[in-house]
Amino acid sequence: MGSTGTKEDPYRWILNGDVEKNTTWKFGAPPNYEAVNKLFEQGRTKIWPPGSLEEEVQNLVKCWEVENINKVLPEDFKIMDPNKVTFSLNGRKPITLEEKRKLGGGYNASLQTSLPAEYRLYDPKQETAETSNKLFTSTFPRGFALEIVQVYTGPPLIVYKFRHWAYMEGPYKGHAPTGELIELYGIGIFELDENKKIVKVEQFYDPAQLLGPLVKGSKLDDSAEKGKELSSCPMLQNLG
Repeated sequence: MGSTGTKEDPYRWILNGDVEKNTTWKFGAPPNYEAVNKLFEQGRTKIWPPGSLEEEVQNLVKCWEVENINKVLPEDFKIMDPNKVTFSLNGRKPITLEEKRKLGGGYNASLQTSLPAEYRLYDPKQETAETSNKLFTSTFPRGFALEIVQVYTGPPLIVYKFRHWAYMEGPYKGHAPTGELIELYGIGIFELDENKKIVKVEQFYDPAQLLGPLVKGSKLDDSAEKGKELSSCPMLQNLG
């Protein structure tokens, strides 16, 4: 979700100028990353030289996240080839863009689990793209920042280590916000074709790094949680 603005994004070229003027956005408007960009600049551990491979990969991953979470129509994809791209999480069988859509989109596909339902801190089968986006934008009002901490190989097969981080400043499924810094480390692989479009995505990480800390807070009653969700104004926020 996001709001339209004229300020250019320094890390996501696809949001600048007229590149996306005809794009249909999943949540009705282009995503606004101003808050998460500030979080990124305040909390990053690496500042890569302009034009370096690491900076290029970092910006590519950020642009990929824009498409991964916010786009609907295949013809609007510019970073990925919608007819070829596949996704795999933690070595699972690769899935197509359509299969990923049926799972509920970005967060549901990224938090797949084989745990029995009673042990799940997040259950993709109980969430949609809309409910998951509202959930995490409420929990992380300033967004979920991303940096690349190492690039092992460059294109066409890009292998990199990433760090996601956020502060739990909103409730999560009945648990009070703790204000705690939450970090998620993992390995990502992009395979690019001859047109420099992403045709294969693999990610390896432990979702418990993200979800475990979210249930450390005390339990809230329903009225308290609803009030905190409304005050976070998730319609104006985004992750990535």
